Amino acid sequence: MPLLIAGSIATDHLMKFDGKFEDSLVVEQLDKLSVSFLVNDLEIRRGGVAPNICFGLGQLGLSAVLVGAAGEDFTDYRSWLERHGVDCESVHISETKHTARFVCTTDTTMAQFASFYPGAMSEAREIELAPIVERVGAPDYVLIGADDPDGMLRHTEECRQRGYSFIADPSQQLAFGEGDLIRKLIEGATFLFSNEYESHMIEQKTGWSAEEILGLVGTQVITLGKDGVKIIAQGQEPIVVPALNNVNAVEPTGVGDAFRAGFLAATEWGLSHERAAQVGCTIAAYVVETVGTQEYSFTREEFVARLGASYGDEAAAEVGKHLS
Repeated sequence: MPLLIAGSIATDHLMKFDGKFEDSLVVEQLDKLSVSFLVNDLEIRRGGVAPNICFGLGQLGLSAVLVGAAGEDFTDYRSWLERHGVDCESVHISETKHTARFVCTTDTTMAQFASFYPGAMSEAREIELAPIVERVGAPDYVLIGADDPDGMLRHTEECRQRGYSFIADPSQQLAFGEGDLIRKLIEGATFLFSNEYESHMIEQKTGWSAEEILGLVGTQVITLGKDGVKIIAQGQEPIVVPALNNVNAVEPTGVGDAFRAGFLAATEWGLSHERAAQVGCTIAAYVVETVGTQEYSFTREEFVARLGASYGDEAAAEVGKHLS
């Protein structure tokens, strides 16, 4: 059964600041904020939440269907993704706009300032899921990641209408979305993904308590950065999985996307939530140790050994059965 991954398609412009942002911020003067940072380098990389997740799934042996909008400058990016097992046949190509741009500066503490130009992404609202499903078959899940808000809403409503199981992953759009939009994006999701800060933002903006949110979704997956991930499912005790051991963090962009790819892959394999989180944390470690969201690689043996070193031989053996 296919996985449909809907979300932004973008090019990442990644820079490093050799200092701490906090040293240049005056809390009492934030309403007059005007600062610039001299950066050491610039890396231009492939990105966007949907291709990042699709690429991670491809690294784990699964082929996902990319759902999103890009510009005519997507040609080389398409070739790269297709070489790594991603189905790009359903990408909408804009006739007038460039592919979206993500511009991000990271300091020595891994804090980030970022800007995002949507470009062709604004045309994601023109994409209907039904023709894609007709082409590839009924999906196990449709993951709806950060994208054009109207597009996210259209995909979510179509999933409800047509009975497709969907995964709510609003992430970056939470900062801009109002409570009514956020409520519509997450109600009825099989999984709700967020980081810890975003989980509190969801509560604040929707007016729902943590218990009410869990009552509206099947399972909530909350990433905790260096502390790992928490999984809360209806009728079950919460599970906390620590992050992978011995990680040499270099650049955090795309780490959450890689985690989602690992979690989804393990879920497709029929593994438990705990195992899914362990697979997610393992592939996330490869991303944070590289500059760029799709610049990592590993062999089956390397991945299984690294997972086993943190989570034990039983986990390694169980996951290893599914990796090709």
